[in-house]
Amino acid sequence: MNKLILGRYFPGDSWLHQLDPRAKLVAVIYFIGILFLANNWQTYTLLWIFTIVIMRLSGVSISTYIKGVRPLIWLILFTVCMKTLFTAGGTIYVDYGPFTISSFGIVHGIYTFCRFVMIIFVSTVLTLTTKPIDLTDGINSLLRPLRRFKVPVDEISIMLSISLRFIPTLLDETQKVMDAQRARGTEFGEGSLFKQMKTLVPILLPLFVSSMNRAEELANLMEVRGYQSGSTRSTFRQLNWHYRDTVSLGLMLLLTVGLALLREKGLYH
Repeated sequence: MNKLILGRYFPGDSWLHQLDPRAKLVAVIYFIGILFLANNWQTYTLLWIFTIVIMRLSGVSISTYIKGVRPLIWLILFTVCMKTLFTAGGTIYVDYGPFTISSFGIVHGIYTFCRFVMIIFVSTVLTLTTKPIDLTDGINSLLRPLRRFKVPVDEISIMLSISLRFIPTLLDETQKVMDAQRARGTEFGEGSLFKQMKTLVPILLPLFVSSMNRAEELANLMEVRGYQSGSTRSTFRQLNWHYRDTVSLGLMLLLTVGLALLREKGLYH
């Protein structure tokens, strides 16, 4: 099974499980936004402490989160390398054509790595502690004011929740197809770039067909259950805002104040 846990839900009774999905959605989006306020090791240390505390509060082990990042580690490292090689400043260590390795680039590469990993961790906390149906209701509620501008809020919320839900399923199927191809003698990551691209064809075609079949099955199920696009819908589940939800957003404001204070001490702007 693929180790990526983003999009999965872990049943539990932690404090984060009990929060209103709207509060968690707003907090995660807000956290991703204030990540860009960090510009020195003090601010990133504060953000890491906050992230680790949130991960612990979810009731899921830290090792599970780390395993969930591994499938994306090469993409993260590629982005970090690009940031490092094309950011100049400070002490220059290597200067070869368009590529430059400098103290400024290395620092910003580390910051980029931290930013990516924290975004994945916090987003994973959201999906681990929120049922897909609650996530749909939360998105729908937050986007409800856009209905005045004829925005298809119901369709957007369902689309986003279904996309999150099927990320792990698609990755699990990818792993199964790759294992089946390996059993037939296919070697991935070997040979020239063109040869490696050819080995992806036997993976992409079955995944495309499987995805289309699953989409058709899901559409038929939604139609059988009476779902009609564009029609006014009622909901059986009612979201209730509690005091703990207000406290959670208040903690985000305190985190912002802490970042603003520590940011003034930064050496890299």
